[in-house]
Amino acid sequence: MILSIRNLSKQYATHKALDNVSFDVPAQSIFGLLGPNGAGKTTLIRTITQIISLDSGEITFKGEKLNPSHTQAIGYLPEERGLYKKMKVGEQLMYLARLKGLDSQEAKKRIKYWVEKLSMQGWAEKNIEELSKGMQQKVQFVATVLHEPELIILDEPFTGFDPVNAQIIKNEILELRKRGATILFSTHRMESVEELCDNIVLINRSKKILEGRTTDIKKQYKNHSYKVRCNGIIAELPNGMNIVQENHKADEREFVIQILPEQSPNDLLRFLLPQVEIHHFEENIPSINDIFIQLVGENSH
Repeated sequence: MILSIRNLSKQYATHKALDNVSFDVPAQSIFGLLGPNGAGKTTLIRTITQIISLDSGEITFKGEKLNPSHTQAIGYLPEERGLYKKMKVGEQLMYLARLKGLDSQEAKKRIKYWVEKLSMQGWAEKNIEELSKGMQQKVQFVATVLHEPELIILDEPFTGFDPVNAQIIKNEILELRKRGATILFSTHRMESVEELCDNIVLINRSKKILEGRTTDIKKQYKNHSYKVRCNGIIAELPNGMNIVQENHKADEREFVIQILPEQSPNDLLRFLLPQVEIHHFEENIPSINDIFIQLVGENSH
């Protein structure tokens, strides 16, 4: 594990931001930090980056207790933009690279690499305030990864991006993992979680309520239901099989049918085939978004 969070708690006056939170981030993985607004995600990130101190608990980085020397191995892209608006892009990237310990020659080499890779040519002499939100986000992303950190923390990294540039950054995140980096990734965009994250942790009301591999969690929340698209009418189903959702589309019908745990999809097909012409049949596996809504809703009451 590159990062271990143990029994982390943090309180601001009367508000408990984190309450005994523990989880592990595997090395060279993309790890999703999820939760609704106010859940404690930003506080957690700020303790990892040592912007704020802990009240209790412990954070270890590569087996060592987290300390100021580890900041050189961490890259952080905050949700709030942290760029100097009146400063030129090239000067800003050089300044931030030098802060992270790169000499000017190596910094120039890496800046040139990323500028070409992300199609940022011609931006060097522009002030940050002249750029669109998406362009500013590209600059901040480059500043986050220039020093090739082992742990990259991305807080809402796709804010301001159109779909094309969002996909470019997703590809770069996957490439960074391939090259050995670990990415701690906080977002409200659940489709990005599905696409990118190997593992997730879900925090709500300052407590951890879910943790595990993304694929395992989706399997855990299966409810033995199947999506069927067909022509014809389903006249009857045996005991234990129920239509829980139905939708009519032009000359087709769509159904979600739930069966008992001891029944198999083949059992369902045996009843359907004599009655309808099946065009599509698949298991109805819940999305991370479905699970998020279910668990956060349950914990809000």
